[in-house]
Amino acid sequence: MTKTNEKEINVAEIWKKRPPKNVRSKSPQRTFRRWGKSASLKAIDLKSLKVEERTQEEDMSLLKFLAINALDLSAPASDVLLKSRSSGWFQLSGHPDSLAPAGPGTVWKKRANPNDETERVVYEEISKDPHLANIIPKYYREVDYQGEKFIELQDLLHGFQDPYVIDIKMGTRTFLESEVKNTKARADLYQKMIAIDPNAPTEEEHHQKAVTKLRYMQFREQQSSTCNLGFRIEAMKCRGSPPVTDLKTVKSTEEVQHTLELFLNGRDDVRQRLIKRINEIRSKVDQSEFFKTREVVGSSMFIIYDDYRIGVWLIDFAKTNKLPDGLTVDHRSVWKQGNHEEGLLFGMDKLISIIDNLDTHHKSLPKSVPTIKVKS
Repeated sequence: MTKTNEKEINVAEIWKKRPPKNVRSKSPQRTFRRWGKSASLKAIDLKSLKVEERTQEEDMSLLKFLAINALDLSAPASDVLLKSRSSGWFQLSGHPDSLAPAGPGTVWKKRANPNDETERVVYEEISKDPHLANIIPKYYREVDYQGEKFIELQDLLHGFQDPYVIDIKMGTRTFLESEVKNTKARADLYQKMIAIDPNAPTEEEHHQKAVTKLRYMQFREQQSSTCNLGFRIEAMKCRGSPPVTDLKTVKSTEEVQHTLELFLNGRDDVRQRLIKRINEIRSKVDQSEFFKTREVVGSSMFIIYDDYRIGVWLIDFAKTNKLPDGLTVDHRSVWKQGNHEEGLLFGMDKLISIIDNLDTHHKSLPKSVPTIKVKS
């Protein structure tokens, strides 16, 4: 993993750069990074895994999709790791080393908790449903390699050339109810809160110098568009620019609109196709008996396009849990402790509405795009 350096830039500036030429990797050998507690990562020869050698077209690709994961202290949302063929691995967002390329067109995703089969089960069940199968990456199998468990999934960047990529975490709630059952006020969370906003705690919380986990989690979500729009832009990568890794300040509807306009880069054809595809996903989720009995926390809408193609999928189901018997959700109602609503469809409604009203012919860069940190 290459060391990253943070620097302050303006989002609007990164779209001005011209795309670099594709550079072929100096070494065609593919390596698979093994995960462990040690800081040093051992590279394993993919030939020992009997993986087919990739095509020249893939080798020329600038980006390699790996996965997606969220802001700290929220549910895993998406480890979007991208690979530059002319350099090493670098992280767009989330936990490092959660996935790696496997065979042509597939990736291996490491199970976060070796004893938790939630995501594997969800992918298997959705994949078997002909009505839902195409709204997620293709699921192939579970893999047990050197004592660690993985699931093999479709590589969503396969076949795209120097694409635009965005990860949008869906829902008005990005934490499980089980994570906030403890009502004990914690001093460490109070310190984290005042580090972000010294005026956020109430007078009583200031006096106690402590806040509950629920209070802190809701405070964190209020820093982004999660609460009011039912989604937040987690990370993105645009042609000819470094990956944007911190979009927590993109909160208002206007800021979200400006960011999406920059992402679409004047492509009204892409905007229209995105609306059609997200509408399709929304309709299938809304009509699904499977989703009526599932709490879907921390999932993301993964969107990608290049000069010729677009792709949109719902990804990341590590915190998608079956509801207690007799309980259903509509994914739009306001969350109250115990009702398991998480706003998945509410967020899709808002996202479709905002994309539908975007001005893709807007030429001047918006003044209100915030300055954010990127890693390069």
